Amino acid sequence: MKTTPFTNLHQSLGAKMAEFAGYNMPISYTGITDEHLCVRHKAGIFDVSHMGQFIVRGSGAEALIQRISSNDLCKLFPGKVQYACLMNHNGGITDDMLVYQLPNENAYMLVVNAANIEKDWNWIVSENKNDAELIDISDQTALLAVQGPLAAQLLQPLTSINLPQMPYYTFEKGTFAGIPNVLVSATGYTGAGGFEIYFDNKDAAPMWERIMEAGKPFGLQPAGLGARDTLRLEKGYCLYGNDIDDTTSPLEAGLGWVTKLKTNVPFIGRNVLETQQQNGLTRKLVGFELLEKGIARHHCPITTPEGRVIGIVTSGTFSPSLQKAIGMGYVETAYAKHGTSVAIDIRGKLTEAKVVKLPFI
Repeated sequence: MKTTPFTNLHQSLGAKMAEFAGYNMPISYTGITDEHLCVRHKAGIFDVSHMGQFIVRGSGAEALIQRISSNDLCKLFPGKVQYACLMNHNGGITDDMLVYQLPNENAYMLVVNAANIEKDWNWIVSENKNDAELIDISDQTALLAVQGPLAAQLLQPLTSINLPQMPYYTFEKGTFAGIPNVLVSATGYTGAGGFEIYFDNKDAAPMWERIMEAGKPFGLQPAGLGARDTLRLEKGYCLYGNDIDDTTSPLEAGLGWVTKLKTNVPFIGRNVLETQQQNGLTRKLVGFELLEKGIARHHCPITTPEGRVIGIVTSGTFSPSLQKAIGMGYVETAYAKHGTSVAIDIRGKLTEAKVVKLPFI
């Protein structure tokens, strides 16, 4: 099992550890609900160093990324970040990713999911028809996410970068916590605001210590992957391997906003998506809330109130913010309208639920 530069630190803090995407990762420290609410109301710090980072540069970089990405790369500029789907030829999602246009000419950074690093790398290499230079920097890059409404305030003393004025989905490079050449990005996976901080593995210990020290007056606390999952689900963010995968299309998953079919962007799988759009979708990813006691888990059947199976749960949890059970799943298009009554088959018991609009909060 792989480790991150912070694994020993997490263990020394008494974190509950578990395998995730091949890495030994902290699931929680003081409890998922406690960490979740701290991020929503104050700030939390996550170790997400397991994520993958690829540098794509050279004269062929733009053409390669535009070929594999569902989004429109022309909308990017140096210092801007873009969310996109990494597409396959069947119109499915090989992964979801962030695309960073770096200050250097014709240079980008792709951030991909930990479980897909090898798969994504091999796929991108196979589609590199333009002789772009590819460099996998995943193993040498540490990544911390400081998320929550107090994130900018607590981090500002550590850098001259103007954090409160940084627009959403932009980044800057500079000195941070006394460490040079740090990339600070106004992005995150919690919907609570905040920043993601990329730096070299060798600087992991001082970076963690200095952020935690700066965060003491603000109630900053470590948060694990358990809270990261409940936070993202409250905002309706898709998790690869659960809500999206190689067999789901961006249109089915509600990711049409990062799928530029109205432009002339010639990305992989575009023809399949155009056919879906013309013929109409047979299924859609929806949010739902349970109206009875129970938790909808991954792979639970979604049925009509009478029990006919119409879909499947992809993610489900108890929302610490809403104090109710929520989830997402794919259903037949006829049942995707907000307010539709459905049921979740939880271990053979039909539990009443209704389709609701995303995000949940």
